[in-house]
Amino acid sequence: MILSSRRAFLGATGKTLSATALAMVVGSNIKTADAADASQDIQILNAAIALEHEGIAAYQIAATSGLLDPAVVDIGVTFQGHHKGHRDILVKAVETLGGKPAEEKSLGAYAKDLKASTLKNQADVLRLALDLERGAANAYLGLIPSLGPDYHQVAAQMAGDEAFHAAILANALGQPIPKAALMFG
Repeated sequence: MILSSRRAFLGATGKTLSATALAMVVGSNIKTADAADASQDIQILNAAIALEHEGIAAYQIAATSGLLDPAVVDIGVTFQGHHKGHRDILVKAVETLGGKPAEEKSLGAYAKDLKASTLKNQADVLRLALDLERGAANAYLGLIPSLGPDYHQVAAQMAGDEAFHAAILANALGQPIPKAALMFG
Protein backbone atom coordinates (compact mmCIF):
# COMPACT_ATOMS: atom_id res chain seq x y z
CA MET A 1 0.00 0.00 0.00
CA ILE A 2 1.34 3.42 -0.88
CA LEU A 3 0.49 5.03 2.43
CA SER A 4 2.53 2.75 4.63
CA SER A 5 5.59 2.68 2.39
CA ARG A 6 5.64 6.43 1.78
CA ARG A 7 5.05 7.26 5.45
CA ALA A 8 7.76 4.81 6.48
CA PHE A 9 10.19 6.30 3.97
CA LEU A 10 9.59 9.89 4.98
CA GLY A 11 9.48 9.08 8.67
CA ALA A 12 12.71 7.12 8.49
CA THR A 13 14.52 9.60 6.32
CA GLY A 14 13.41 12.58 8.37
CA LYS A 15 16.30 11.81 10.71
CA THR A 16 18.81 10.60 8.10
CA LEU A 17 18.16 12.75 5.02
CA SER A 18 21.16 15.03 4.86
CA ALA A 19 20.82 18.73 4.31
CA THR A 20 22.83 18.19 1.13
CA ALA A 21 20.28 15.79 -0.36
CA LEU A 22 17.36 17.99 0.61
CA ALA A 23 19.11 21.07 -0.72
CA MET A 24 19.72 19.36 -4.04
CA VAL A 25 16.09 18.31 -4.20
CA VAL A 26 14.93 21.88 -3.66
CA GLY A 27 17.46 23.41 -6.02
CA SER A 28 20.31 24.65 -3.81
CA ASN A 29 23.95 24.41 -4.87
CA ILE A 30 25.39 23.01 -1.61
CA LYS A 31 28.00 20.31 -2.34
CA THR A 32 28.26 16.88 -0.70
CA ALA A 33 31.17 16.56 1.74
CA ASP A 34 32.47 13.19 0.52
CA ALA A 35 31.71 10.11 -1.58
CA ALA A 36 30.15 8.22 1.36
CA ASP A 37 27.67 11.07 1.90
CA ALA A 38 26.90 11.12 -1.83
CA SER A 39 26.32 7.37 -1.87
CA GLN A 40 23.95 7.58 1.08
CA ASP A 41 22.11 10.51 -0.49
CA ILE A 42 21.76 8.60 -3.77
CA GLN A 43 20.24 5.63 -1.91
CA ILE A 44 17.76 7.86 -0.08
CA LEU A 45 16.85 9.81 -3.20
CA ASN A 46 16.42 6.59 -5.20
CA ALA A 47 14.03 5.27 -2.55
CA ALA A 48 12.05 8.50 -2.99
CA ILE A 49 12.13 8.10 -6.78
CA ALA A 50 10.81 4.55 -6.42
CA LEU A 51 7.95 5.85 -4.29
CA GLU A 52 7.19 8.61 -6.80
CA HIS A 53 7.11 5.99 -9.55
CA GLU A 54 4.63 4.04 -7.42
CA GLY A 55 2.48 7.15 -6.86
CA ILE A 56 2.49 7.99 -10.56
CA ALA A 57 1.45 4.43 -11.35
CA ALA A 58 -1.28 4.47 -8.70
CA TYR A 59 -2.85 7.56 -10.24
CA GLN A 60 -2.51 6.02 -13.72
CA ILE A 61 -4.20 2.81 -12.59
CA ALA A 62 -6.99 4.82 -11.00
CA ALA A 63 -7.42 7.06 -14.06
CA THR A 64 -7.78 4.09 -16.41
CA SER A 65 -9.80 1.88 -14.05
CA GLY A 66 -13.19 2.97 -15.30
CA LEU A 67 -14.23 3.47 -11.66
CA LEU A 68 -13.95 7.26 -11.59
CA ASP A 69 -16.15 10.08 -12.82
CA PRO A 70 -14.38 12.27 -15.42
CA ALA A 71 -14.02 15.19 -12.99
CA VAL A 72 -12.33 12.91 -10.47
CA VAL A 73 -10.00 11.58 -13.16
CA ASP A 74 -9.00 15.19 -13.89
CA ILE A 75 -8.10 15.73 -10.24
CA GLY A 76 -6.11 12.49 -10.10
CA VAL A 77 -4.22 13.37 -13.26
CA THR A 78 -3.35 16.74 -11.75
CA PHE A 79 -2.03 15.07 -8.60
CA GLN A 80 -0.14 12.58 -10.81
CA GLY A 81 1.48 15.56 -12.51
CA HIS A 82 2.68 16.79 -9.12
CA HIS A 83 4.27 13.37 -8.50
CA LYS A 84 5.94 13.48 -11.92
CA GLY A 85 7.40 16.87 -11.02
CA HIS A 86 8.72 15.47 -7.73
CA ARG A 87 10.21 12.50 -9.56
CA ASP A 88 11.91 14.73 -12.11
CA ILE A 89 13.51 16.85 -9.38
CA LEU A 90 14.70 13.73 -7.55
CA VAL A 91 16.12 12.21 -10.76
CA LYS A 92 18.07 15.40 -11.42
CA ALA A 93 19.46 15.32 -7.87
CA VAL A 94 20.62 11.69 -8.22
CA GLU A 95 22.24 12.44 -11.56
CA THR A 96 23.94 15.53 -10.11
CA LEU A 97 25.40 13.30 -7.40
CA GLY A 98 26.71 10.94 -10.08
CA GLY A 99 24.19 8.19 -9.45
CA LYS A 100 21.80 6.22 -11.60
CA PRO A 101 18.13 6.97 -10.86
CA ALA A 102 15.85 4.14 -9.78
CA GLU A 103 13.90 2.68 -12.67
CA GLU A 104 10.17 2.26 -12.67
CA LYS A 105 8.49 -1.13 -12.79
CA SER A 106 5.75 -2.13 -15.19
CA LEU A 107 2.25 -0.83 -14.59
CA GLY A 108 1.12 -4.43 -14.03
CA ALA A 109 3.67 -4.90 -11.27
CA TYR A 110 2.45 -1.76 -9.53
CA ALA A 111 -1.18 -2.85 -9.91
CA LYS A 112 -0.30 -6.13 -8.19
CA ASP A 113 1.72 -4.41 -5.43
CA LEU A 114 -1.12 -1.94 -4.78
CA LYS A 115 -3.77 -4.65 -4.86
CA ALA A 116 -5.64 -2.62 -7.47
CA SER A 117 -8.00 -5.55 -8.04
CA THR A 118 -9.52 -4.86 -4.61
CA LEU A 119 -10.69 -1.38 -5.64
CA LYS A 120 -14.34 -1.82 -6.60
CA ASN A 121 -15.68 1.71 -6.92
CA GLN A 122 -14.81 5.39 -6.87
CA ALA A 123 -15.05 5.60 -3.09
CA ASP A 124 -12.44 2.83 -2.70
CA VAL A 125 -10.04 4.70 -4.96
CA LEU A 126 -10.65 8.02 -3.21
CA ARG A 127 -10.16 6.50 0.24
CA LEU A 128 -6.81 5.06 -0.83
CA ALA A 129 -5.74 8.41 -2.26
CA LEU A 130 -6.93 10.26 0.84
CA ASP A 131 -4.95 7.96 3.13
CA LEU A 132 -1.90 8.54 0.94
CA GLU A 133 -2.21 12.32 1.00
CA ARG A 134 -2.88 12.52 4.76
CA GLY A 135 0.11 10.30 5.42
CA ALA A 136 2.29 12.45 3.18
CA ALA A 137 1.19 15.69 4.88
CA ASN A 138 2.02 14.25 8.29
CA ALA A 139 5.35 12.89 7.06
CA TYR A 140 6.42 16.26 5.65
CA LEU A 141 5.43 17.97 8.89
CA GLY A 142 7.57 15.42 10.70
CA LEU A 143 10.57 16.49 8.62
CA ILE A 144 10.49 20.13 9.74
CA PRO A 145 12.17 19.66 13.15
CA SER A 146 14.84 17.45 11.55
CA LEU A 147 15.88 20.11 9.05
CA GLY A 148 17.98 23.21 9.37
CA PRO A 149 16.04 26.48 9.47
CA ASP A 150 16.75 27.14 5.78
CA TYR A 151 14.57 24.15 4.86
CA HIS A 152 11.62 24.57 7.22
CA GLN A 153 9.67 26.58 4.68
CA VAL A 154 10.18 24.02 1.90
CA ALA A 155 9.00 21.14 4.10
CA ALA A 156 6.04 23.22 5.25
CA GLN A 157 5.14 24.02 1.63
CA MET A 158 5.21 20.32 0.77
CA ALA A 159 3.02 19.53 3.77
CA GLY A 160 0.64 22.28 2.68
CA ASP A 161 0.39 20.80 -0.82
CA GLU A 162 -0.38 17.36 0.56
CA ALA A 163 -2.92 18.76 3.03
CA PHE A 164 -4.59 20.59 0.15
CA HIS A 165 -4.80 17.31 -1.79
CA ALA A 166 -6.29 15.62 1.26
CA ALA A 167 -8.90 18.36 1.62
CA ILE A 168 -9.97 17.96 -2.01
CA LEU A 169 -10.22 14.19 -1.65
CA ALA A 170 -12.11 14.36 1.65
CA ASN A 171 -14.57 16.76 0.05
CA ALA A 172 -15.04 14.39 -2.90
CA LEU A 173 -15.86 11.64 -0.39
CA GLY A 174 -18.40 13.89 1.32
CA GLN A 175 -16.50 13.87 4.59
CA PRO A 176 -17.40 16.69 6.97
CA ILE A 177 -14.95 19.42 7.83
CA PRO A 178 -13.13 18.29 11.00
CA LYS A 179 -14.33 20.14 14.11
CA ALA A 180 -10.97 19.96 15.91
CA ALA A 181 -8.03 22.21 15.09
CA LEU A 182 -4.56 20.94 14.22
CA MET A 183 -5.72 18.16 11.91
CA PHE A 184 -2.20 17.22 10.81
CA GLY A 185 1.07 16.58 12.54
